[in-house]
Amino acid sequence: METVDKLAILADAAKYDASCASSGASKRHSLGTGGIGSTEGTGICHSYTPDGRCVSLLKILLTNFCIYDCAYCVNRVSSNVRRARFNTDEVVKLTLDFYKRNYIEGLFLSSGIIRSSDYTMEQLVEVARSLREDHRFAGYIHLKTIPDAAPELLAAAGRYADRLSINVELPTEAGLAELAPEKKLPGIRAAMGELRWRIEENREQRRGQKLLRAKPPRFAPAGQSTQMIVGADGANDRSILHTSDNLYGNYRLKRVYYSAFSPIPDASIRLPSKAPPLVREHRLYQADWLLRFYGFGVDDIAPAEAGGMLDLDIDPKLAWALRHPEQFPVDVNRASRELLLRVPGLGTRNVDRIVASRRTGALRVDDLTRLRVPLRKALPFLLLPDHVPRGGLDNPARLRAQLAPPPRQADLFA
Repeated sequence: METVDKLAILADAAKYDASCASSGASKRHSLGTGGIGSTEGTGICHSYTPDGRCVSLLKILLTNFCIYDCAYCVNRVSSNVRRARFNTDEVVKLTLDFYKRNYIEGLFLSSGIIRSSDYTMEQLVEVARSLREDHRFAGYIHLKTIPDAAPELLAAAGRYADRLSINVELPTEAGLAELAPEKKLPGIRAAMGELRWRIEENREQRRGQKLLRAKPPRFAPAGQSTQMIVGADGANDRSILHTSDNLYGNYRLKRVYYSAFSPIPDASIRLPSKAPPLVREHRLYQADWLLRFYGFGVDDIAPAEAGGMLDLDIDPKLAWALRHPEQFPVDVNRASRELLLRVPGLGTRNVDRIVASRRTGALRVDDLTRLRVPLRKALPFLLLPDHVPRGGLDNPARLRAQLAPPPRQADLFA
């Protein structure tokens, strides 16, 4: 099989992995413009760094052969899909060729399980090793790691990759046992714990030797992440967020990615016949942000009395505010940063600007406009010298109707 045919198959197979997030950039290329680069190359995706830079990555599988039979996976051993496999030299050559053409800045490499976990992990590590040592490749490398692989292979992966990720696959152990019985949650968590220990130990070693010229080499400096599938089992949003909260707290993950279940050919009767609404995935990402950066807890975001599901019509912060009108209005000029972060429409950057600006004098509505606060959403919950809410908080249902996005026309062909 020609390399270009393998690339088409294995780039398409990699699209189900959400932990390499797409920027949604429009298609464009530099032909005829005198420039360099393209967003149209097969297998190219886009990911964002913590400082906001967009990084183009070659996103592929080493192979879509797999010895496992996970019910939700299109590449499962019982699936009737076209198979392909790269050897390690082909992946190295593709990465270097794309990089030299300025198509990409790095590589995202995953794989189905072939022969054994250790054998597969050895192949992934060899790609990264060859790029780093044989070709002195300084671009970004993200490797999917195999939970059951030997600890020394995970250690080798962290020496060459910027980021490592191990998928938990499903939010609950019961869901994993039902749909992916060959994968064991204790093994996945043990591998995550191994990575956390190695990442933190490396940071401590480098911190302790910061004055020395010969520092230990970095180990997965961008940390570790994971992905879970939403809607394949019966887990509600509360269960999903509890799992995420546990992963952030116990394993110091940089990111949990949520991937809405997508129906696959020849699917098991254990799977739902329809995909969950994509807005559910979107609400989970918003809730995840509240957990990590806004001081919310799972009970705040998805209370048990609400059935454990997020409201699909409005964002989780607005839903919390409408359930707790007694917390508002918030005095912009006196409230703590923690309370301001609970106001719908106020992001962390807005709040930091408010806290910094009010030191020089009382803020008014015009000042919030200057600070780029979304007034339509925030003003009903704020108190300022020239603004007092007009009783909207006395009728949360009416306020919800005013602030909720307008309904959209359903797709006739969905």
